Amino acid sequence: MTGYRVSASRTIPVDVERAFDVVLTEPLTRLFSRRYGPIAPIREVRDQTGGAWGTVGQTRRIVLADGGAMTERLTEVARPASFGYVISDLKGPFKALISSLEGEWSFEAAGTGTRVTWSWTLHPASSMGSYAMPVFARLWRGYARQALEEVEKVLV
Repeated sequence: MTGYRVSASRTIPVDVERAFDVVLTEPLTRLFSRRYGPIAPIREVRDQTGGAWGTVGQTRRIVLADGGAMTERLTEVARPASFGYVISDLKGPFKALISSLEGEWSFEAAGTGTRVTWSWTLHPASSMGSYAMPVFARLWRGYARQALEEVEKVLV
């Protein structure tokens, strides 16, 4: 099945390098601490490999407040422009909709600040999941907006 792409951006008054470094290394429980509709906040991160997060190939298990969980693998680090990851092995409410996804954070100079963009390419778990993608995308954009607000609070 074809992937379904969603994206959200926010311009933040900090330099690109600082935005990249903080977003890559900030604890996920701080950036994703708020529920948005059925999308639960991150409760904890377990089983991280390889020390401090930032090396391609590292993995960690993300546990959500609703009991859901997923594995994240860092696939690309191109400081200060972007970093990418894959989410797989989903457990919980969204398992029936999403089989995996590729995520990317990108950073580009915008005036006196940085445009931070967070994108996902979702791979539906079934044809039913494909039909649900527009609804999920709308929910995700709200969740992403909240996360970008948290990123700005951390950076400014």
